Amino acid sequence: MAKGWSWMLWGAAAYNWLISLPVVLNGTVAAQDKVSAVLVAAFGVLYALVAINPARLAATLWAGVVGKLGLVALLAPSIVAGTAAPGSAPVLAGDLIFTAGFLALLLGPARRLG
Repeated sequence: MAKGWSWMLWGAAAYNWLISLPVVLNGTVAAQDKVSAVLVAAFGVLYALVAINPARLAATLWAGVVGKLGLVALLAPSIVAGTAAPGSAPVLAGDLIFTAGFLALLLGPARRLG
């Protein structure tokens, strides 16, 4: 499988960690928000593992597709209404970009391997 897929997956891992770690480390954030951030960080671990061996583990990215599209579905209405937390729109845009990358991998090279 082409190296570009690994780079994209490492980017997705780093993205999830950059989004989640400040929340986890912030002492003033509510516990339920930290739980969500820990799950985002855990998905980053998943993406890193897939980056190491995309040919073998690509199918696990379906969890990422479901998670990222689920977040978009849940948060898009508050973005449209103008009630979302500041910075939500760019985060969801990033999620959509990585979802497109995951789908390109899953429906392209990974499908041919499976």
